[in-house]
Amino acid sequence: MGAGWASRGVARVTIWLEMDGRSQRVELPTTWAAGEGGLLECVVDGVAVTVDACVLQAGVMSLVIAGRQYRCVLDEAAGAGQAVVVDGRRYGFEVSDPRSLQGRRGVGGGADGPRAVKAPMPGRVVRVLVEVGQDVVEQQGVVVIEAMKMQNELKAPKSGRVGRVAVGVGDTVGAGDVLVVVE
Repeated sequence: MGAGWASRGVARVTIWLEMDGRSQRVELPTTWAAGEGGLLECVVDGVAVTVDACVLQAGVMSLVIAGRQYRCVLDEAAGAGQAVVVDGRRYGFEVSDPRSLQGRRGVGGGADGPRAVKAPMPGRVVRVLVEVGQDVVEQQGVVVIEAMKMQNELKAPKSGRVGRVAVGVGDTVGAGDVLVVVE
């Protein structure tokens, strides 16, 4: 399909995704605007993939790939990189496209300063694993939320001290709500 795109004059941007320790080359059409949604003709590691994308709200997309629907929630407070929660399962990733990420470097990505753990999707808090003043290490579990009948343990984005616990057991949270802050 890569050659077909070139013959049709479709401009592409190439990004590299690091997911679960595996690097994947992803080619996306530059004409697609994230707010619009619609069909995307992508190439993932040389394999053509048609994706029907629909932006539900900021940071939340619905993707249909090969007839299967996936709800994807961006979680930028997951630690050293980013994470996306797909149907209740968390996948860490890194995008390396120096042209598009230059302006974003340093925004919430460093280990300096407080880092928030945010709810990746609406749910209910079932366990709080830390308390204010407690020392934590990067990727240590800090809170467990239940969403869509699945429990998700959210982890500390960095090593540090818990500066704030904003929720308690039984609280209902929305996507993007701050749960814990690690300083």
